Amino acid sequence: MSRPVTWSISFPTPISSGELSAMKVFGLAGWSGSGKTTLLVKLVHLIALRGVLVSTVKHAHHSFDIDRPGKDSFRHRDAGATEVLITSDTRWALMHEVRGASAPSFDEVVAHMTPVDLLLIEGFKAYQHDKIEIHRPSLGKPMLWPQDPCIVAVASDEPLEGLALPRFDLADPAAIVQFILTRTGLAS
Repeated sequence: MSRPVTWSISFPTPISSGELSAMKVFGLAGWSGSGKTTLLVKLVHLIALRGVLVSTVKHAHHSFDIDRPGKDSFRHRDAGATEVLITSDTRWALMHEVRGASAPSFDEVVAHMTPVDLLLIEGFKAYQHDKIEIHRPSLGKPMLWPQDPCIVAVASDEPLEGLALPRFDLADPAAIVQFILTRTGLAS
C-alpha cells in the first residue's frame, strides 16, 4: 500500500509594512525604445557584484505571457484558474489572472516581493519613488523630468542642454550604480 505524498514548500509571505519601508526602491523611467531594460540588466549585474541583494519589477503597458500554449500551466489558466503556481528544484513562478478586476497597485505588487536591499522598478512612472529618466534625443520624445518631481537624474547618450538635474552617460553604468546606491543609502 503506497503512502500519500506530502509536499512541504516554503514560499515567502507577503511583505509587512515594516519590511516594505526598510526595502529601498528606485526606478528607471523613459519612453519605449530608450534603453531602460538594457540599462537595468547592466545595473542589476553591477549591484549584485557589490553584494547588494537586488530584485526588479517591470510594468508592462500591454498584455504579456510567460507561458506557452500547450504547456500544462497554460492549460490550467486557460481552463479558468485564477492562480497557477509552477515550481521546480531551481525556481518557482506564480501567475495570477486579473480576469476583469483592476490591475494591482504598485504597493500590492511590491507586497508580493521577498524583501531585499534594493528593488529596481522599470515602469510605474506615476508611482512616487526616486527614478532616473532614460532619454535618447534621437527618439524625438519630450523629456519627462520637467513634469515629474521624482526624477532625480537623467541618463542619456548625448549631452542635454538646459538640464537642471545630474546627467549620466548611458555608456557608464558604474557611475549610475554609484549614484543609485548613494541616493538610497546603500553605498559602502
